[in-house]
Amino acid sequence: MANPGDPILEQLHRVRAEIDEAASAGGREPSTVRLLLATKTQSAERISTALRAGYSLIGENRVQEVVAKAAELASIPHEMHFIGHLQANKINQLLDHITCLQTLDSAELAGRLDTRLDARDQQLDVLIQVNVSGEESKSGVRPERALELLADLARFPRLRVRGFMTIGLNSPDVSLVRAGFREMAHLRDAAVAGRVPGAEVATELSMGMSGDFAAAIAEGATIVRLGSAVFGQRAPIAPA
Repeated sequence: MANPGDPILEQLHRVRAEIDEAASAGGREPSTVRLLLATKTQSAERISTALRAGYSLIGENRVQEVVAKAAELASIPHEMHFIGHLQANKINQLLDHITCLQTLDSAELAGRLDTRLDARDQQLDVLIQVNVSGEESKSGVRPERALELLADLARFPRLRVRGFMTIGLNSPDVSLVRAGFREMAHLRDAAVAGRVPGAEVATELSMGMSGDFAAAIAEGATIVRLGSAVFGQRAPIAPA
């Protein structure tokens, strides 16, 4: 059983209170914003502390970490999302362990996923990753192509598009960061207004991380992905 004074639990409660405050400030119910714990480099033991406290949504960036931690976490109810760039040759390793892929950014990858899922008689929730910042270091489809990709994904029956995901602009200018998040909300709403196939259930907006989650919530985020705000700064990792 977790120690009530555990630093991870203290940070979780603090962060959840900040999320709730940001949601309320925007006139939203706090329950409309889910906290995803980004658990990259964290041990299964530390992750278990959060899961046992009821924080059951977690996300990993690297396939090898998903696989390595799976056995230790299997006995604790949780939902695993993949939030990193997925290489096609690692799809099979991942599908047994995740409930959602948040980083789908091409019809080519969708086709590969659909084929593997069909062979397994499975379905998978996905989010379309959009590069709203235009930074070359970030993955994702360009905003002007996002709705085209959403419509294209209707031909892959094994995939269920649940919404959109982005990584905010790396800038100290909060107004510019918010503008990118606002564009994401506009994309989602435009998909509904334009009756793009699948738009009626593609309502999630996964955006906002430890440094900018309040701005993301102000612009409509339904999932915020926090790691260092809860677990502290990550230790260095070896190259994949």
